[in-house]
Amino acid sequence: MRKLLSLMAISIGLASSPAIAQQAEVKLWRLDCGTVAANDLNAFSDTKAYTGKSKQLASSCYLIQHGSDYMLWDTGLPAAMKGKPLDSKAAMDATVTLTIKEQLATLNVDPASIKYVAVSHYHFDHIGQLADFPGATLLVGKNDWQVVTTDPATYGADPKPFEAWIKGGSKVEAVANDKDVFGDGSVTMLRLPGHTPGHNGLLVRLKRKPVLLTGDLAHFSENYKSNGVPTFNYDRAETLASLDRFKKLADNLGATVIIQHEPADIKKLPAFPQAAE
Repeated sequence: MRKLLSLMAISIGLASSPAIAQQAEVKLWRLDCGTVAANDLNAFSDTKAYTGKSKQLASSCYLIQHGSDYMLWDTGLPAAMKGKPLDSKAAMDATVTLTIKEQLATLNVDPASIKYVAVSHYHFDHIGQLADFPGATLLVGKNDWQVVTTDPATYGADPKPFEAWIKGGSKVEAVANDKDVFGDGSVTMLRLPGHTPGHNGLLVRLKRKPVLLTGDLAHFSENYKSNGVPTFNYDRAETLASLDRFKKLADNLGATVIIQHEPADIKKLPAFPQAAE
């Protein structure tokens, strides 16, 4: 009996004591990583839902501050596209107004201080400025990393931006499942395959409200609402399963959904250089 009472006293003491560790303060900035002119919108529909339509898409990247650590989510279009005029006759074209480094300078963030650079997938408009951050640990879907390092030509991946990590000079973690980046549940990579074999989205738990970033799970609002599947996706069934999971997460968490290529969703977050908290 005495032993039981002692154990109960210890349990009550632990339950009433303050948490050993608290979640660090988290901030989120939306960075402008370019503009994409989709002059043939049917590329985003394997059921030909957008015949004769076009749309100007955004290319968005995100800076996340977790305590004193920084993480980049996607690195947008190549900096070499800065100032390039858009070709209205091309099926798809792109341009860049500001580089990530220029925007980091506005925030007084040293590119060398970026701890993690995480990419939703290996397509060129999401890894264009990746090579500018060789000091960061790369987080990438395991199946995407396999493509980049073994069979990129088959899937249209460009290994060049990944060279620092492929050659072993920089750290890389190939993420097989969901990844709790900082170990406190505040920033989680979400395994959402289909667009590419190792595609991921991102959950950021801000103080005010969780934010869900799509990667390229969907490219614009109509596509997201209708569960549209682009013609260039890796796997249709996986895409639909990932959309189902993502939408249920959004509903259950009451999260703000940011479709990274949807211009209308830019206004869901504070305008740069303000941060969402």
